[in-house]
Amino acid sequence: MGRVGSTTSRGEQFRLRDVAVAAYGPTIVNSIGQGAMLPILALRARELGADVSVAALVVGLLGLGTLLASLPSGALVARVGERRALFFAGLLECVALVAAAATSSVLALGAAVMLTGGAWSVFMIARQGFIIDAVPPAFRARALSTLGGSHRVGTFVGPLLGAGVIHVAGLRWVFVMAAVFSLTAALFALMMPDLSADARAEHGRAGHASVLSVLLAHRSTLLTLGVAVVVISASRSVRTGLLPLWAEHIGISASTTSLIFALAAAIDIAFFYPGGWLMDHRGRAIVAVPVVAAVSVACFLLPFTSGAVGLAGVMVLIAVGNGLGSGIVMTIGADTAPTVGRAQYLGGWRLCGDIGNSGGPLLVAAVAMVAPLAAACVVIGVLGLLGTGWVGYWTRRLDRRLGQALAVNRR
Repeated sequence: MGRVGSTTSRGEQFRLRDVAVAAYGPTIVNSIGQGAMLPILALRARELGADVSVAALVVGLLGLGTLLASLPSGALVARVGERRALFFAGLLECVALVAAAATSSVLALGAAVMLTGGAWSVFMIARQGFIIDAVPPAFRARALSTLGGSHRVGTFVGPLLGAGVIHVAGLRWVFVMAAVFSLTAALFALMMPDLSADARAEHGRAGHASVLSVLLAHRSTLLTLGVAVVVISASRSVRTGLLPLWAEHIGISASTTSLIFALAAAIDIAFFYPGGWLMDHRGRAIVAVPVVAAVSVACFLLPFTSGAVGLAGVMVLIAVGNGLGSGIVMTIGADTAPTVGRAQYLGGWRLCGDIGNSGGPLLVAAVAMVAPLAAACVVIGVLGLLGTGWVGYWTRRLDRRLGQALAVNRR
């Protein structure tokens, strides 16, 4: 296929750095807080008296909060706009994190964690909508890949800062630090221009479309490319469930496993912009397929590893695919989003991704319950190959459609 993202006259004058502060500043700041909080959620629950299973449940509530908030978040953004939604989400997350630091109840901690997940859902939908408005289509993939990369930078820096805070002040103060970052991100959002104000006012006069009506109108896309997004997201989340289990199975220490994951995070960050460039110039399939295929191949290779070097090699393979695919879910969502009902549609799109993120670890757990871990790796690898075919077929169709639309616009 030829270039999908050829430069328009508007694109020739556009520079990504012109919108960098408004587009990525809030995400980096917010993600630092998120990155600091995530590794110590279970530890905080244990500190409050939870057993191991309850602590794991508390961690899972973050994803559940994100999942449940996906569709309401789309409706909220449609009515108040991206700037105000980001501000309110930052404030809500700040309050939830302060509550998590102050509470002595595991139940209250779980509620705070769910609120944090819901706030993050609003945050990501609003960020995606802002970039769709701010960036020409020819630069869309690079812009959204950079958004994904900025989140990765935050989640890489966050645990390092969190470790310092724990050493100096104790576990609960990590939540206080994260709350400060959330509040800073909320104030950052107030500096953004409200690019969707005119369109939102027009849609408001005509009557805002319901989330259900928008999703039904675009059900064909959601049942094809939306399912591809479920596959991509599930593939990405498999590594967080499968690889630590295999590391423990072959006797690798927790600290070594953490270092291997840190290596993978660094590779993710290194590949996000090349992935965006490829999508803008060569289409979406060239990046979407490797995300799933790399995980599938890695699952087949995993049973042959017996030490840290082999495991690190498998993680590097996954990280290259995952890094290239930074922003792929948001990019395809932006490609397919309608003008009217965009925020509601993006809420449904976010739901597809959240289903995959939640479903990946559950798939690992389900297969591991009925089969040895090596056999589970093979089963997940086979499912990944099937998913690769689905993702490749529908993203190539999307590339052809985008190419045709570009050709029409050039005439």
